[in-house]
Amino acid sequence: MRLDAVRRALDAELGAARERRAGEPPRVLDVGGGSGTLAVPLAAAGCAVTVVDPSPNALATLHRRAAEAGVSDRITAVQGDADALRELVTPATADLALAHGLLEVVEDPKNTIAAIAEALAPGGAVSIVVANRHAAVLHRAVAGRLADARALLDDPAGQLPGESLLRRFDTDTLRRLLVDAGLTIELVQGSGVLTDLVPGAVHELDPGALADLELRVATLTPLRDVATRLHAIARRPG
Repeated sequence: MRLDAVRRALDAELGAARERRAGEPPRVLDVGGGSGTLAVPLAAAGCAVTVVDPSPNALATLHRRAAEAGVSDRITAVQGDADALRELVTPATADLALAHGLLEVVEDPKNTIAAIAEALAPGGAVSIVVANRHAAVLHRAVAGRLADARALLDDPAGQLPGESLLRRFDTDTLRRLLVDAGLTIELVQGSGVLTDLVPGAVHELDPGALADLELRVATLTPLRDVATRLHAIARRPG
């Protein structure tokens, strides 16, 4: 599997956490990652992972995947909402927190980020992946859905009626959210800058070249700012 921009950044952060902890397993907090898509591979890579998720069904999937991978002893599952994170995890303990696809669906993203920041150990970092409002406008316009594109552009939250997402972000709103939580932003990059726009035939023709190009443009503005998803790494001051 080729390395994408998000995975590359996470690998670098986990390597830094191992150095800070003198080789001990990094402590990862995955908020909203109940099914284990990220948690199980991280546990298999030697991390101690705590997963907080409100869904018992998702956590059941997590338990099954962890058992199949032989990493159940490295994963702690906690059922609960992100809004109650302060009551569910010990503060100042996580080397790396994950909030991938989370801030679009929580009631109060400011409260959620503040709680995640409190859960980070000094020097620890949070990795955030959010849906990009500008990309949603672009994709719908290209597909001929002009009314939806205009609605997304006009709505301050970047939401369409009937959607499960409560909001989308752009680079400015994401940065402001993190700074207001007292975090230091170290990286903002795009995920799906090109791969979600080019025809499927291009993927099949030369997937390696496309993946390499995607890595190169992930941090380049303005291309980054129209990526399907925005990825940020922000750190709690040590």
